[in-house]
Amino acid sequence: MVSMNNEVKLDTFPNPRPERDYTITHACAEFTSVCPITGNPDFGEITVEYVPDRLCIELKSLKLYYFSYRQRGIFYEAVINQILDDLVAASHPRRMTVTGKFNVRGGIYSVITAKYDAVNPHNEP
Repeated sequence: MVSMNNEVKLDTFPNPRPERDYTITHACAEFTSVCPITGNPDFGEITVEYVPDRLCIELKSLKLYYFSYRQRGIFYEAVINQILDDLVAASHPRRMTVTGKFNVRGGIYSVITAKYDAVNPHNEP
């Protein structure tokens, strides 16, 4: 259990097959945060795709973690990078990608993707 944003705990459980690379994908179609400029709600879908090492992310705690953003003023880019940082800190995966597909506002929709790789954690070329 790791304490993250606003004291929300991200729980994990032991990977049942740590000797094998396999991919886990979690999608949350009802993500909500608040625009720090207008104060209006931002809606989007967050997809987390990762190859676990020793730990997997527990879903109820992930849902509650996402809920903690509902009243938080934060830009899309910051949301995705913060989620990636927090999930990597909690689960120490081999690889992880977090993608946010945010709903249309002012005729524009945004897709933000951040990646982590344990072999190259800073994504250096």
